[in-house]
Amino acid sequence: MISKSSIDQVYEVSRLEEVIGDFVQLKKAGSNFKGLSPFSDERSPSFVVSPVKQIWKDFSSGKGGNVVAFLMEHEHFTYPEAIKYLAKKYNIEIEETIQSDEQKQEQDKRESLYLVSEFASKYFQNILHNTDQGKAIGLSYFKERGFTLETIKKFDLGYSLDQWSGFTDEALKKGYKLEFLEATGLTIVKESKRFDRFKGRVLFPIQSMSGRVLGFGGRILTNDKKAAKYLNSPESDLYHKSKVLYGIYNAKQSIAKEDNCYLVEGYTDVIQFYQTGIKNVVSSSGTALTSDQIRLINRLTKNITVLFDGDAAGMRASLRGIDLILEQGMNVKVCTFPEGEDPDSFAKSNTLEELTKYLEDNAQDFIQFKASVLYEGAKNDPIKKAETIRDIVNSIAKIPDRIKTEIYIQECARIMDISEEVLFSTLAQITNKDQNSGSKGPETPKAFEVVKNTPTVKKVDVQYTLERKIIEILLLYGDRTEDFEDLILKENEKGQLELEPVVQQSKVFEKVFLDLQEDEMEFLNPMFKDIYFAIIETLNQNPEFKIESIINTIHPDLASEITSILMEDERYELSDWERNNIFPKTKVDSVPQLVSETILTLRCFLIDQKVLNYQQQTLQNRAEVNRDILEEVKDYSGLKMLLARKLNRAL
Repeated sequence: MISKSSIDQVYEVSRLEEVIGDFVQLKKAGSNFKGLSPFSDERSPSFVVSPVKQIWKDFSSGKGGNVVAFLMEHEHFTYPEAIKYLAKKYNIEIEETIQSDEQKQEQDKRESLYLVSEFASKYFQNILHNTDQGKAIGLSYFKERGFTLETIKKFDLGYSLDQWSGFTDEALKKGYKLEFLEATGLTIVKESKRFDRFKGRVLFPIQSMSGRVLGFGGRILTNDKKAAKYLNSPESDLYHKSKVLYGIYNAKQSIAKEDNCYLVEGYTDVIQFYQTGIKNVVSSSGTALTSDQIRLINRLTKNITVLFDGDAAGMRASLRGIDLILEQGMNVKVCTFPEGEDPDSFAKSNTLEELTKYLEDNAQDFIQFKASVLYEGAKNDPIKKAETIRDIVNSIAKIPDRIKTEIYIQECARIMDISEEVLFSTLAQITNKDQNSGSKGPETPKAFEVVKNTPTVKKVDVQYTLERKIIEILLLYGDRTEDFEDLILKENEKGQLELEPVVQQSKVFEKVFLDLQEDEMEFLNPMFKDIYFAIIETLNQNPEFKIESIINTIHPDLASEITSILMEDERYELSDWERNNIFPKTKVDSVPQLVSETILTLRCFLIDQKVLNYQQQTLQNRAEVNRDILEEVKDYSGLKMLLARKLNRAL
């Protein structure tokens, strides 16, 4: 276990905006930061980070919490893993008790798979750098590709001995279980035999955005025609090839900084570009580009530049990937290299300045690219030319932004020498066909068509709303000292009862606690009840109250609800009206009124509930109308009239 002092130190040093900034492109929005949700597919930013409160909220998925909660949600870390990740990031040495063998066996399967993968990565690196076979075969190959020792170590490249079970034997010897070696695909088990999947291959570890090893790509170095040139880890609980991008861990910060991502096909393309000085580059690892991979990039930037080699057949096969990028609402450019060159070879033979200039000069719009690829073989054939134009319009139809769509139609008309009217007509046909294909549901209403719907009004849970408001008050203003004006019943000279104002100074949390206790009011919602007592206890013990002191110690479910309450307040904050010399009154200016009105409204609601209960009892026993009940109802009605006067409300 990690010691409490180490956990406290990690929380104290960690900066939420820095940690989340490694995974999501954040932009300043007032005192907060905003970005696209990393948990859902969205085009408008609804992910909010508060540096002041050190909490985040994703309004599209409803998730929220502190820095550890983000890592647990985004990277699927356990709590200790998240703490260790932050400790490593901020160079904090953590105190940890040594785990027994029994405790190691109790770790879940996923963590065991991570441990096996990380051991394998270190083992293969050690073989590459510290064995004769590794140096002579693996290291020599990488150096022949032009990789420096620094680059080789940066990407954790390795080598697997050309032995049937060299890695497997060593892993078993170190205490790793065969079931996890098999589950990661590192070891192949057939009946009583077991052997290494990556025997005799150089290895490229595939890492998650946080740097954890998910799987491997291995390249064979012999001329064995029966063996695949490249071999990837099989699908596992960790590795889903359609959801990962090679190089994303090393590239993420550069992608966000440059606001552009270069997308290549192979491992060596990524490494050679990085070594040359262009670090915002990732690879789909030889697989067809998927929507999940594009969404991974979309968290960091809206701009992708796809890099193809000079192989025309390969370029045609990759055009589908461009349509997928457009569907995600992203901006895509395409750059091709001279025939016989690929990103790896071109970067190897050019300086950073030359490579950068080439990319800037040759990156073209996807329409120009499609036209150049498809039009070449169709320019003398009217039918093929028509098919090419329709193909381009099909791609334009994928774009969700209507302004971009119109601009691209105009560009296509200019390049292909055809009227815009025809293209817009074709676009409308494609769009209508897509909307209607396979849809047996209700038709999409036409423009300006009035659709009559009977709205279903959701009943408001008044007590839930008021209890939540009390929690919000305590979180935002609980430690503030305010002057509260209360109306006390006093007898005047004529013997009549009157409301007389009395001003008393107290802490907000004390005022709330005493008012609720006075009327013996209890929270019905168990979650709010737990949060309420946690806040009261914290404020009693710690006068210098900080939100983090509760969020970092409370149950994750409760912490998530606290985050929702706090960030909702941020979400609906007024715009910067002061710029226009408009100065709206803030909540802070009227805290005493807010507290009093909330408590009094809750009292009125509870009185209504009590009277309603008495009504139901009377209706059930019509023959026996209890005089005591009528007296109770009369008293409660009088009390409610009194509360209404305090609230300045007419009943």
